[in-house]
This record gives sequence, C-alpha cells and structure tokens, in this order.
Amino acid sequence: MQADLLLVAVLLRRGRSLDHCSAALSLVAVLFGLAPWLGAPASPALALICGALLITGLAEKYWALRVALDAELFQRLAEAGEKLDDQTHALDQALQNLGLQNAQQGSRTWHVRCHGALRLLRKQALCLLLQIVIVILGIFIALA
Repeated sequence: MQADLLLVAVLLRRGRSLDHCSAALSLVAVLFGLAPWLGAPASPALALICGALLITGLAEKYWALRVALDAELFQRLAEAGEKLDDQTHALDQALQNLGLQNAQQGSRTWHVRCHGALRLLRKQALCLLLQIVIVILGIFIALA
C-alpha cells in the first residue's frame, strides 16, 4: 500500500506544474484586462474573455490547493510504514475535528482515497485545459 500512496503523492505533485501554467494565463488575463486603463481601446469581447480566464483560474487555484494538500498528506502517510492504520485514524480524526471531513468519509479504503485524490488532479487539469481553450478562442476573436 505504501508504494501506491507514494505513487499517488508523486502524481499529485505534478499539480504544481499545472498551477504554474494556470497562474501565467491568469496573469496574462489581468494584463489584458488592465490594457484599457493604459490607453488601449476597450473591447467587451476582450473583457469577457479576461473575466472567463480569471474565473477559471480561480477554480484551478482552488483545486490546486486541494491537490497540494493531498500530495503532502499522501507523502507523509506513504512514509508511515507499519503505523499506516494508526496514522490514517489520526488523520481522519483531525479532519473531522477541523470540519474538513464528515464522519461517514472516515471509513474509506486507501484505494477509494487514491481515486478521489486523482479525481481532484483531473479537475485541476480540466480547469487549465478550459483556460487554454479560452485563450485560443480569444485569439480567434481578436484576429477576426
């Protein structure tokens, strides 16, 4: 099981690269969104595209934070060795105490937890993909 947890942690850490790309696209959206204040002609289409990029970027940032948290937790639990069951129980209790997990989720197997964590990574990647599509759409609108 430790090898599975370690592999999931490694995969989840790839979310950092996705987050960097998304942050760059969000920064571009902010720069283009501020262009009319610097004397560029105002464009409702450009404003809409920038807004969509920023909203999608915020969604990606949310998933990136969740993925980063899971990556660190999976890494630490992969190193737990024989104490994995005790560490799992302690983690579930801490998450419940902080209101981050309800009691029904505490009895999940690690197989289910791994799939859930990877699902978060896919959601993060989907947000980045949506940002890329918006940028491409924006380029086509600007060139039209």
